[in-house]
Amino acid sequence: MVNWTLEVVIVPVSDVDRAKAFYADRLGFTVDHDTVIDADTRIVQLTPPGSGCSVVIGKGAVPDMPPGSLKGLQLVVPDLRAARAELVDRGVEVSEIQVVGKNPRPVPDPLDNVGFVFFTDPDGNAWAVQQISERA
Repeated sequence: MVNWTLEVVIVPVSDVDRAKAFYADRLGFTVDHDTVIDADTRIVQLTPPGSGCSVVIGKGAVPDMPPGSLKGLQLVVPDLRAARAELVDRGVEVSEIQVVGKNPRPVPDPLDNVGFVFFTDPDGNAWAVQQISERA
């Protein structure tokens, strides 16, 4: 069997500098590289802390998708309350904690698997953050 890993997700944005500032400064993603190939081509790769998958924003060499058209991106954290507090402290407009569905394993934390918060980037790309403190 071949192992498959998701390494990069392209996020369509209208303003690369504004999006880079949001993802790096507001969300705390690491800027892996910001490569300007020519006047029409730029690729910025950013990685969430602890993630094996990065996001790429840019112009020219990235697929042409309408800015803000990506919905359903999801991050997973072990402590949703702490993650939400960090987002609020960084100035991100984030929803209150929501419980979605019935928790199949409410121990050790009732938010595991079913606790979420939601936010969008400046272009409207939609993100969810889910709590999973331990895997089955």
